[in-house]
Amino acid sequence: QVQLVESGGGLVQPGGSLRLSCAASGSIVRIYTMGWYRQAPGKQRELVATIISGGNTSYADSVKGRFAISRENARNTVYLQMNSLKPEDTAVYYCNAVLKDYSSTFPRNYWGQGTQVTVSS
Repeated sequence: QVQLVESGGGLVQPGGSLRLSCAASGSIVRIYTMGWYRQAPGKQRELVATIISGGNTSYADSVKGRFAISRENARNTVYLQMNSLKPEDTAVYYCNAVLKDYSSTFPRNYWGQGTQVTVSS
């Protein structure tokens, strides 16, 4: 059984910062890609940022220059440092991992439970 557990969400004023964390645990063989997605009320879930095991990153245009994704492979943990937050960043943020566990033949997609980020004055 694999679990992704997020932490670090909350309420912050515009221009503020938050750091999200997501730890993967369970019978993990290898993690390929880790990332963050978000879903605002009434909108589809969208990609925020991803990072592969080698360290290459990609970002949505809307967060480039403000957000930074990083990971600690030894701890199976991914982080999202969010700076210069805007009200439009308000959403539930979901951690994602593409990984192979001992019960599967091929890599599978896993999701965390989500953490609320609210940017408001």
